Amino acid sequence: MYIYKLGSIKDKKAALKALGVESGGVGIMAKKMELMYFFIKDIKTPAANILKQDALSIGADLAVPGGVILCEKPTYDCILIGTRKHMEMLSKKELVQPFDLKTLATDLKKFLAIKSHPTQIMGVINANDDSFFEGSRFLKEDAVSQIKQMIAKGADIIDIGAVSSRPGAALVSGSVELGRIIPICDAIASEKLYEKATFSVDSYTPSVVEYALKSGFTLINDITGASDDAIIELAVKYDAKLCIMHMQGTPTTMQKNPAYEDVMVEVSEFFEERISKCEALGMERKNIILDVGIGFGKTLEHNLTLIKNMAHFKVFGCEVLVGASRKSMINKIIPTPVEERLAGTLAIHLKAVENGASIVRCHDVMEHVQALAVYEAMQ
Repeated sequence: MYIYKLGSIKDKKAALKALGVESGGVGIMAKKMELMYFFIKDIKTPAANILKQDALSIGADLAVPGGVILCEKPTYDCILIGTRKHMEMLSKKELVQPFDLKTLATDLKKFLAIKSHPTQIMGVINANDDSFFEGSRFLKEDAVSQIKQMIAKGADIIDIGAVSSRPGAALVSGSVELGRIIPICDAIASEKLYEKATFSVDSYTPSVVEYALKSGFTLINDITGASDDAIIELAVKYDAKLCIMHMQGTPTTMQKNPAYEDVMVEVSEFFEERISKCEALGMERKNIILDVGIGFGKTLEHNLTLIKNMAHFKVFGCEVLVGASRKSMINKIIPTPVEERLAGTLAIHLKAVENGASIVRCHDVMEHVQALAVYEAMQ
């Protein structure tokens, strides 16, 4: 006999079937193989004590601060620990408990119902001359040539913008933005490139967005997070998808001392409010994509927290996009010029995919296609 420790198993049911486990036991055992952790913020102290006992009674646990048992404070932050099977049991058990534990039970059910999406690569084309990464700047014919190369290298989506959103970027008029993107849109339409990939317009200017949608684009990448009703209405009118990004402030001000009481809570509340707004204007949730906005009004610690906990945002039932390509957070971890940040980019994006992101926005398509193929093979 010999024993060795297994690494992570992504497809637990497949592993059990390969072992020869009886079909009836596969589903039961797979749930026991998935360990889950939930951070619970500001839970009422009586609720924490009840949840602690209920968790222990089924073999799970609730990590609590020392003062909980003596009710020294009215609320506490806790971490719930258990397998998927434990969480299923608690989602039923807490329905009959007081102190808002019914809400917790409902929330647990939402997390347990999360579905996965296939990973897609989104290549970046900047139709301007001031984006932070020079290698992403392409105008007119050069942009069309680069689009074709990205498609050939495996890009599923091409994201085209004509205005830089880097920190401190200068404002550009709608007419200038439209003038930059029209030749590219016209080429995409005339050559029917939209039949070979999904095209996304990186803009929050209604006239630019509508021109792109008329040219075969089917995705709107809105860094202002659906703040303008007109953008939502255009998405509904053309049956396009809409990516809602979180940003604190504006590109001009966003990196001037960004601060949050709890970045996870505040970004989540932002998405909840904007999703409700979109649905009220006629959008279906399946057409909404969420982007936490890495580098948009966040410190390094904020960015790392969002990436580590990206799985949380899948609870909204939307696809999650990550876009950290060559961004300054890499430079803050290890000083590196923009041109040499590919390795750091791949590390961030692979971790984000592991944590639930399904759309990866990047400058380096071929390298990401290869990295993700190897990553998937190891899963």
